[in-house]
Amino acid sequence: MTHITKLTATLALTLASLSVSANDCELTITANDAMQFDKKTLAVPATCKQVTLNLKHSGTLPKSAMGHNWVLSTAENIQAIANDGMTAGIEHSYVKPDDTRVIAHTGVIGGGAETSITFSIEGLDSSAAYRFFCSFPGHWAIMQGSFVIEA
Repeated sequence: MTHITKLTATLALTLASLSVSANDCELTITANDAMQFDKKTLAVPATCKQVTLNLKHSGTLPKSAMGHNWVLSTAENIQAIANDGMTAGIEHSYVKPDDTRVIAHTGVIGGGAETSITFSIEGLDSSAAYRFFCSFPGHWAIMQGSFVIEA
């Protein structure tokens, strides 16, 4: 193998690893008409400064009947956020406006729809217990999982 060939191979591997690293900061999760997320854990490396979350609704029911969103908070705040979200209503995606307990959230979508949100994880503690959930009324108790920042 010539020196140029070795250099080209090394450069290609380096570029491939950079691409994988960028993709590690983008997550996709799917919700369905049976009130389920397809993942119980989402993980990102602590080296990510921002995370993009893509939410897909694989069902067919409209958002007024079986809408879903994705909300990120600390574990201890889920129930309080969900309760406050019920009074906020669908026009606020069942999230109380300016709720400081909410780290990030998407809008509510219905069957066949998709949405995305990009948010910062800078300042979040990799040892803390973060949870994601759907705040549509009655869904949060079933539709939740762990959000892990891998140190």
